[in-house]
Amino acid sequence: MSIHLDGFDDIDELCVNVVRGIAMDGPAKANSGHPGTAMALAPLAHVLFTRVMNHDPSDPEWIDRDRFILSAGHASILLYSMLFLCGYGLKLDDLKNFRNLGSLTPGHPERGHTRGVEVTTGPLGQGFANGVGMGIAERILRERFGPDLVNHNTYVICGDGDLEEGISHEAASLAGHLGLGRLVYIYDDNHITIDGPTEISYTDDKAERFRSYGWDVQNIGECANDFEALSSAIAKAKMNEERPSLVILRSHIGWPSPRFTDTPEAHGDPFPQDEISATKKLLGLPPDQSFWVPDEVIERYRLATSERGASKRQWALRLNERLAADKEMAQAWDSSFSGKPLPGFAKSIPTFEPGEKIATRAALGKCLNATFGYVPGMVSGAADLTKNTGTYLEGESINSVQSPGSHRIAFGIREHAMGAAMTGMALHGGILPVGGTFFVFSDYLKPAIRLAALSGAHVIYSLTHDSVGLGEDGPTHQPIEHLAALRAVPKLRLIRPADANECAEAWRMAVQNPGPHALVLSRQALPVLEEIAERCKEGLPRGAYTVAELGSGATGEILGYSDPPPLVPQKLPDIVLIGTGSELAVAIEAAHMVVADYEPASGHDILVRVVSMPSWDLFEEQPDGYKLAILPKGVPTVAVEAASSFGWAKYADTIVSIDSFGTSAPGNAALEHFGITPTNVAEAAKLLLRNKGML
Repeated sequence: MSIHLDGFDDIDELCVNVVRGIAMDGPAKANSGHPGTAMALAPLAHVLFTRVMNHDPSDPEWIDRDRFILSAGHASILLYSMLFLCGYGLKLDDLKNFRNLGSLTPGHPERGHTRGVEVTTGPLGQGFANGVGMGIAERILRERFGPDLVNHNTYVICGDGDLEEGISHEAASLAGHLGLGRLVYIYDDNHITIDGPTEISYTDDKAERFRSYGWDVQNIGECANDFEALSSAIAKAKMNEERPSLVILRSHIGWPSPRFTDTPEAHGDPFPQDEISATKKLLGLPPDQSFWVPDEVIERYRLATSERGASKRQWALRLNERLAADKEMAQAWDSSFSGKPLPGFAKSIPTFEPGEKIATRAALGKCLNATFGYVPGMVSGAADLTKNTGTYLEGESINSVQSPGSHRIAFGIREHAMGAAMTGMALHGGILPVGGTFFVFSDYLKPAIRLAALSGAHVIYSLTHDSVGLGEDGPTHQPIEHLAALRAVPKLRLIRPADANECAEAWRMAVQNPGPHALVLSRQALPVLEEIAERCKEGLPRGAYTVAELGSGATGEILGYSDPPPLVPQKLPDIVLIGTGSELAVAIEAAHMVVADYEPASGHDILVRVVSMPSWDLFEEQPDGYKLAILPKGVPTVAVEAASSFGWAKYADTIVSIDSFGTSAPGNAALEHFGITPTNVAEAAKLLLRNKGML
């Protein structure tokens, strides 16, 4: 005997109960997973995918589709069930292969891995903040291209864990401040966490909390099985164009399981087979059949999504008419959604003359503003550090309710939410987000950076004040281990440019190439180096390249070798000095000192090579022959970097670095205190040469 669901037709009730059956069967077969939330929210998902959202399974990347985010990503079997039933390409066998190696249905949703998944969720609160980024992107693009082409909503299912994580506080505050009226969040208030009832640690008044942020809040209570109440609440939320909306839904995790409804076991453990059978009997499902999906259920979903897709066909006609009538708009549209800048972008990037001194953070600001007109989708801002991080857009007002189309975002002191919102903006499409903060505060950004890399989001981080050279603020603000931490993130392209021209090339690469890019930049002014002015355009994309080779004759005269040396040098050096960022100039000066002080012990002239190595990951992408030509095996090598030595042993025999926290002192004094000086680097090189028998 099935349990009646208020407001549902018989076929709708069957659809929901079939989803509940899959929610039990998937984790049971995998012997891993979270059935309870998916069971409780099956009616909500059914309403969203069949009655509310504009989406087209035949074109999951349709630009004006409604976005759906399952921030409570542990309930992934619910999303996979919807994608299978609606025709996004998943097969029943994919559901049976839930959480297994190579499956299209991994344990938490992954963008780019499964068609129809908008963002990668799992770490709680990230999806919540991704949705805010999608709301920002939608509004900016609607203002730019008009509501006839961009006019959609973002729907987010979140749970107790999302709201407890601090990122949700940051993101909700930002969304309320901005008045993002196209956001509809449904909060699954099921009162259960892994450790027990939420009351053991969580007694906030959620409704008042969100009202204080400026959200519209509906508390609809015990309506998880009420089709009409769900539909009505969501429709009301959609009507609010001035504020984001939160619908609080009291559900019962694991419902209608006789033993596990409203228990922690329903949250994190598969049901035993006898409980699955007992629950299926209550739902009117065959108790002895797993993954039972009758044809009429699939037909119901496919018909519903076909009807939802009608708006896409009308939209495509409008788009074609607009593109044909407005060539300038068409060019901006194509640039925004292809992620490629307009013609002339590369030529618009400034160059810097040797002899100047300019901080790389300031160089980024010049590059950003010089190229803004060639990157229609660029949106730039910072966590209260816009001018400090080179992310200030000149002539742009701050995005707000009054200026909804502005491309300048004041994220406030919310690094965590900024990072996750940037990911949401990028994955929405049409936007290239640039966000800045001090490098030491990448600690607050780290979870969002990791998920941006995992999902391939095209974002650019400006991470400034990159070493103890920032000075008096001291160890709380001086990054030490941060380069090592971010270099360890797969698929994150980290570039630490040595001067303004390397910074300009890094900006070009970050804009023109997909995926996340972290530009690690200096606070202090750095000399524009003659050695790399013409070479960095070819060298920086390779991650490391030779910038100088210096030698001496028996008289100690310094001789230039191929000024500048070829990108792939032909001579084998006696020693290599590697520098990154502000320390490249230190390495160059140290090389001159080594050559000037050289007194051969064997009648052998010396050849000292200096290598700029702004990006380890770019260097590792190069062919082995190139890597060996730049850093030959068996040649003693010294690396200098004002940061942790961790990881440098792969490239260097001696590392002049900082393996302690920083200190409060003027920048030059701090660098000298830690031995980041030409003299210290030269002495390290001489010691290696002595060991080689050359001194």
